[in-house]
Amino acid sequence: MLAPVLLHTARAQVAPSLPSFYTTYSYTGYTVYDTTSPDAPTQVRGVGGSLTLRPAGTYEKRLSIVGPQGPMYFKQNGAFIITGDSIRFAFTDLKGPDVQRGTFQFDPATRHLTLTILGYPVGNKGVYDLVAAEPQPLLAPTVLPAKPGKKRHR
Repeated sequence: MLAPVLLHTARAQVAPSLPSFYTTYSYTGYTVYDTTSPDAPTQVRGVGGSLTLRPAGTYEKRLSIVGPQGPMYFKQNGAFIITGDSIRFAFTDLKGPDVQRGTFQFDPATRHLTLTILGYPVGNKGVYDLVAAEPQPLLAPTVLPAKPGKKRHR
């Protein structure tokens, strides 16, 4: 019930001036900042997967993290809303509707996207580094030469 409302809102608020922003990205890094620990931020190893952001305000996330017990997979489909440098992802998982909030930085020259997702307790966060797939050149249609045919005799 929440998703259609968020999807409609996302269409209205997604920044149309970033055409190269809407594409598929590959995860290249993930760092966890835990304010409850005296340890330095944790750079998570074995991060992979993709994030597809569409101009209509929908997204598809396929994230994998390789841990000591093997790979963990995260799959999300939902809607996103951009307001300034803030981003909000709305989705439904096995626990029901959920929202993740944070900020983003996009560099069109390098096609690098950094997502900072706010965590719990307040002050904790996860920072994801992503890079856009190289745009595929548009190929001209191939025109095949006509095959010589047999003449029909009457």
